[in-house]
Amino acid sequence: MNIEFINPLVWGVPCFIALVLLELAYSKTHDNEDLYDWKDLAASSSMGLGAVLLAPLIKFISAAAIFYFVFEIFNPEINGVRTNIMGYESFGWAWYVWLICQFLDDFSYYWLHRFNHTVRFMWAAHIVHHSSKRYNLGTGLRNGWFTILYKPLFYMWLPAIGFHPEMVLVCLGIEALWQFQLHTKYVPKLGFLEKFLNTHKQHQVHHAQNLQYLDKNHGGYLNIFDKLFGTWKELDEDVEIKYGVVSDPDSHNPLVILSHEYRSIWKDVKNSKNLYEAFMYIFGEPGWSPDGSTQTVKQQQKALT
Repeated sequence: MNIEFINPLVWGVPCFIALVLLELAYSKTHDNEDLYDWKDLAASSSMGLGAVLLAPLIKFISAAAIFYFVFEIFNPEINGVRTNIMGYESFGWAWYVWLICQFLDDFSYYWLHRFNHTVRFMWAAHIVHHSSKRYNLGTGLRNGWFTILYKPLFYMWLPAIGFHPEMVLVCLGIEALWQFQLHTKYVPKLGFLEKFLNTHKQHQVHHAQNLQYLDKNHGGYLNIFDKLFGTWKELDEDVEIKYGVVSDPDSHNPLVILSHEYRSIWKDVKNSKNLYEAFMYIFGEPGWSPDGSTQTVKQQQKALT
């Protein structure tokens, strides 16, 4: 099976551009709200273009360096873990295997996304996606470039247990397609689908900086893991959403957007009094401080209740 041929993102990128232009045109003719800002869209497009240019590197790291390596090392020709201990060589390509892989892909995505919000050095990469003050399909293009350094680690268990690396990559692509189209206000609630799918209204919660909405709704295309692990929050139609991040880079410069949280981490680490503080400033939750001068989202939400 050829990865290039089946990669959904190969077909998705032209659709991304077309949908952004369509939403932009619709918003100018049917909406009084200033949905798009040209500088903001340019910044988002720059982030997206950078991610596209880094795509070959993403494929090398995930497919060649990790997914294929793990798939093979757990089942070499002699004394393979899957063949000798688990009793199978791989899960194969049956339709139900695809469904299981897609489901487990979303489970992996949930934990990747949750840690992106609760481990500061990961948040420094992911904050790029949340840095826009507008919620539109252009924001769906705004992705950090440095998540490629650790993202495959959250999925490597799938080829290890027997899902073919190409299947995992396709499921990742499908997840990315669903995630992109969530970034629009023009899709209403989807009825009974809201009970198990991560929908457009639910993802608006995720992009809000309102305190009660912070660090909620991390799912990819499902919401069941948020409900299971306590990070689910339904949209309150009576609450005005403020989009963006609390630690706003206040810039449309792509380099500033990419690096501002890393600079903040470095500043905090330099001012640390000991190794524990330095460690927590890097690996602790965003907002952590030894004296409580700044607080994590959990601390703030606890004080709110």
